This record gives sequence, C-alpha cells and structure tokens, in this order.
Amino acid sequence: MPIPVNEEVRSYAPGSSERASLQQALDDVWSSEPVELTGDFGHGPRMAGGDLVEVTSPVDHHHVLGRVAVSTTADVTEALEAGRAVARDWADLGFEHRAAIMLRAAELAAGPWRDRLNAATMLGQGKTVQQAEIDAACELVDFLRFNVDFARQVHQVQPISSPGLWNRMEYRPLEGFVYAITPFNFTAIAANLPTAPALMGNVVLWKPSITQQLAAQVTMNLLREAGMPPGVITLVPGHGPEVSEVALASPDLAGIHFTGSTGTFQHLWREVGNRIADYRTYPRLVGETGGKDFVLAHPSADLDVLRTALVRGAFEYSGQKCSAASRAYLPRSLWRRLEGDLAALADDLAVGDVRDFTNFTSAVIDQRAFAKLSGAIDAVRASSDARIIAGGTVDDSTGWYVRPTLVVSDNPHQDVFCTEYFGPLLSIFVYEDDQYDAILDLVDSTAVYGLTGAIISTDRHALDRASRALVHAAGNIYYNDKPTGAVVGQQPFGGGRASGTNDKAGSLWNIARWTSPRAVKESLVPVVDHRYPHMAPDA
Repeated sequence: MPIPVNEEVRSYAPGSSERASLQQALDDVWSSEPVELTGDFGHGPRMAGGDLVEVTSPVDHHHVLGRVAVSTTADVTEALEAGRAVARDWADLGFEHRAAIMLRAAELAAGPWRDRLNAATMLGQGKTVQQAEIDAACELVDFLRFNVDFARQVHQVQPISSPGLWNRMEYRPLEGFVYAITPFNFTAIAANLPTAPALMGNVVLWKPSITQQLAAQVTMNLLREAGMPPGVITLVPGHGPEVSEVALASPDLAGIHFTGSTGTFQHLWREVGNRIADYRTYPRLVGETGGKDFVLAHPSADLDVLRTALVRGAFEYSGQKCSAASRAYLPRSLWRRLEGDLAALADDLAVGDVRDFTNFTSAVIDQRAFAKLSGAIDAVRASSDARIIAGGTVDDSTGWYVRPTLVVSDNPHQDVFCTEYFGPLLSIFVYEDDQYDAILDLVDSTAVYGLTGAIISTDRHALDRASRALVHAAGNIYYNDKPTGAVVGQQPFGGGRASGTNDKAGSLWNIARWTSPRAVKESLVPVVDHRYPHMAPDA
C-alpha cells in the first residue's frame, strides 16, 4: 500500500494561483442561492422529513447558505435498515478495496475537491483560510491516508504458530452499526469519525452538527465520488436527542464514535448503560470531549516563544478548539515584561469576515456560543477578583463576533480557570518565580479535564519536573509550543479524565477499536488419538 505522507499546507500568498482559485470558490458559494442540504438514508441524497432549519454563516448570520430538514424517526430507521442490508457485503469486501476507496477520497480532497471543502468550511464554520486549509484540506487528507496504513499495521499483528499449526487473527467489523456524532469545529474530524470505522468494515450512521452541515454534505459527495457504496455511511441531519433516541434504542448498536461536549458524551454513556441488556453486543464507546487546556511558563521561558504560544494557542479559530489554550500560569518576572505587549497584541489582532484573508480570526459559530461568551465576559466585569486587560467587546449586529479577550485574576479558582467556554477567552494567573514547583499541583487539580497542555521553558529539569507532575493532566503535552495543532501520524490526539476515552484519533489505537478480532487455529496435521502419553501403563 502507498506509504502515507502528510499533505503539504498551502500558503495562499497574494498573487498565487491557489489564492485566486479559492477566492473564486468562496465567491461562488456566497453568491449562490441557498442550497438544499440533504441527508442520505441509504438510497441517495434527499431532504429529511422534519422541519427546515436555516444554515447561516457565522461571519454574517443574515446570510443563508442553505436549508436542511431535520431527520424524523422514520428517516433514522430507514438509514439503519439500509446499513443492515449492506453490512455483510461491505464486511466481505476485501480490505484492500475498502482502503482504495479511502485513498481515492484522499486524492480527490487534496486535488479537485480542495477548494470546495475549504470554501464550505470557511463560510459555514467561520474559519480563516489558514485554519480551513490545515483542517478541511490537510488533516482530512491525512486521516484518510494514514488510517489505511494504521489498519494495515493492525492486520499485521498476528500470533505465533507451533509446528503443525497455523494460528492467525481475523479482524472482523463489529456486529451491528457504529453511531458517529461529529462536531461543528473540524471538517476533518467530521469526516474521520464515520470513515475510520467504515474502513474496518463497519456500517455507520453519521449525525453531523447542523452548523457544519454545508461541509458535511460536501464530504458525503466526495465519498460517493470516491466509490463509497450506498448505505455504508448514512448521513442523518438533525438534533442529537431525536436521532439518538432511535439509534440508542436499536439492539444493533455496536459502537459510538463521538466528538463534542463532555455533558453530551456522559449522557450517551448513561443511556447505553441503562440499555446494556438490550444490545446484541457491548457497544464500544470512543469519545473526545472537552478541555480546559493550560500553558505553564517557567521563569526561564523564551518570551517570544511564550507570547506566540499564548496568542496562537488561545485565539486561532476564536478558541473554538477542544485543545485551545484557555488558562495560563506565568511567573511574575516574565509577566512584568510581557503584560503590555501581550495586551496590545491581542487588541491589535484583526477579526472579521473570513473572505478577507488579512484577518487573524473570525466569528464564533452561532448565537448560543455568542451568548455564553458574552455572559462570561459580563461575569468577569462584575467580579471583584478578575479584570480584563484586552478585548472584552462583542458585536452581533452582522456576525457572532467576540474580540480576543485576556483576563487576569489572583484567584486561581476563579470560574475563568475552571469552566470551558470554547471561545477566545484566556485567563492568566501570575505566580511568584520561586513557586514554580508548588504551582504544578494547582495546574493539575484546577480543572476536571485532561486533554492538552504546554510547558514553556529552556530549563530541561523544569520541563521534566512539570511533565512528571502533570502526567495525567494532558493526553497531549507540548514543550515550547502552543497546545494545539496535532498532526495525524505525528501527534496522536486525545486525553483522559473528563476529556474523553483517549483512544487517540490519528493512530492505530483508534482504528483497532473498530474491529472485533477472531482467533483462528488450524491444525495442519490433526490429532487422531484422544490418548495422552501419561496414560500408558508403566513398563
């Protein structure tokens, strides 16, 4: 099979052909009439049977990109039946043929479909060109390429055989269907959650976020063109509770592949637990959920490295990444030199429409996110133990805009250090330089999550002490870098505690979760006598 390589990130520099091509794709989507965003219930694309919902652009919520109908009970049931009908044929198809479909999808996404995926992600999810390129183009391509290689590695794990025997492992799909529930913030994740189980021979019921529906439909069209047979992955638009009510009630539920909020995943887990005796098999539950990710700086930290890690880690894509930096612990000696520059830099960040490539970041996803962040900023203003030193302004007159905001507090247990707001809000606690070792327990214990973290230090011993003390505080730890930007094949992604099951998307550990191995022992020269040597009489 082809050796996977990470897709190269394009720069979209002024005057480049790639920039002109993408700008044309953006203009085409923006200027077109609102499109019908269809589901696919196993027999080709069609509108679902429920109420219509408008899908608008976060950068201008008056602009309707498309309309999607939510799935009814009948729609979800049809999708499950379609998956059941093709499950055996898909499982029996050779792994190399399933892999070929994924590899073809990767090449289409890297080439002729690249602009479509990026444009849909930029306008539908409010991503700048840089954030869309590393997501909808590169990471999506990487998942498709590398998952094939990870699956190959899984298949190569085989037992030893004694003389006269041939032992082997067969990697079967799970018995039933996988329910993939995907988030708004990453087109690549939304593609990976259904395609990873499908690669291993499973049929998948896919429920994307309504706010990601534009890019989800482009992804589904891409998979069709790559040769994905009808019914293998069914696309059911709609609201989570309504779709889950049908999916979780099916005795054929074999797994859940989830990325989203901690509360939703815990609800799904409880529902599965309550119904555990009703299922044909014990469902596999794989979830990547929330984070309250940290940046910890040692007094030896390089100031430029620290400043860049804070700004990029906290404010790229308006902090709407589960890995985004949302709390920072900085030594006072560095803070004296950093405070003014960091505040000025945050206030100077260009925030606006993604069609303007000079913007650093853009709007948050929807009214609910805007209201949550506006409320958090209001709460900081009303508090007696926190102050805003940059940003803190919001504007929903056109799009859902929240300025990158820096909050400083001397109370390390203030709400801004504990609650995940999923937006451009970075809380900062300043500690005395000689308290570095003491601060480690605070970093570890303040939040319930354990997803990502960054340690900024030029002192190797300080890095080592922090890494040991924070061993469970982050499933992905970064030295002298921002706590975001995991690359498939390079940094397998996932965390523990309230951040998920740590099954590491972008690795063979995740792929192995979607197979049910069967051990086969074949006797090449079968035994024909039941008697053992010890049964013979003494001479």
